[in-house]
Amino acid sequence: MGSRDGVVLEVDAVRMRYGDTDVLRGVTFQARRGEVLVMLGPNGAGKTTTIEILEGFRTRSAGGVAVLGVDPEHGDERWRARVGVVLQSWRDHAKWRVRDLLEHLAVFYRPYVGDRIQQPWDTTELIELVGLTDQAGAKIGTLSGGQRRRLDVAIGIVGRPELLFMDEPTAGFDPAARRDFHDLVHRLADLEDTTVLLTTHDLDEAEKIADRILILAGGRIVADGSPDELTRAIAGEAEVRWTVDDQRFVHTTTESTKFVHELFKQHGDSIGELEVRRASLEDTYMALVRRHESGDAPTGVLTLSEVAR
Repeated sequence: MGSRDGVVLEVDAVRMRYGDTDVLRGVTFQARRGEVLVMLGPNGAGKTTTIEILEGFRTRSAGGVAVLGVDPEHGDERWRARVGVVLQSWRDHAKWRVRDLLEHLAVFYRPYVGDRIQQPWDTTELIELVGLTDQAGAKIGTLSGGQRRRLDVAIGIVGRPELLFMDEPTAGFDPAARRDFHDLVHRLADLEDTTVLLTTHDLDEAEKIADRILILAGGRIVADGSPDELTRAIAGEAEVRWTVDDQRFVHTTTESTKFVHELFKQHGDSIGELEVRRASLEDTYMALVRRHESGDAPTGVLTLSEVAR
């Protein structure tokens, strides 16, 4: 397996077994340069295990993996300099100051600067990018939880990685910090051409930042597509609600635009409180997970046409 046609991450039938327990049961997907992938799934679905295999921190039981054209089990330091990692938690270096730690880490990337590896971020620019300018001189042990997560992101991107892995990066973020983080992800993907793979439990966050969403359940990818594609595939019907003369009506249809047009032809200005509601990503996610847990889902990776059935 190797990097080709813009594919920077290739996962083929990966399995992971601990003793008699299969955690991953044939995970397959790809990611392209500059793409933002969000992996969703209930606790125990295998999200963190998948990420750790791709980062080279865990040895898979079977299957093929190519990260930037390299098997992560055999990735050397030059390969690792092209990959960024934001762990779920990292509590070391409490006595270091923010600026000092980032400048120290940047030093390790400079020997690998070349055709594929850019210069590390300028420390002042990086600190501003993640929103820690006021804390640049603060000791890490004094940072709040949200500030600490911002620093974790800065540590992950200090070397300007081509591919960035983030495991629940916004845990502990307030709404303003989460919005800033979303802007940062879009900047990395759009301006730096960075490929991002992150896990989250926040479905609203996934819908806002993902180019593609992977839903993992029971150790398998059970759906793969854009937020809009997944929502339309699982629920082609829309629910139309309206009132006429203070009477409330509800109708389910697969052709909401045509139905609303006919509704206005029939009732005109008498219609009030009109609402057309399609399934949300949360509805889609819960339907897929419930379907898997009930045993109704087929094995292997589902295509969008299969999800729609």
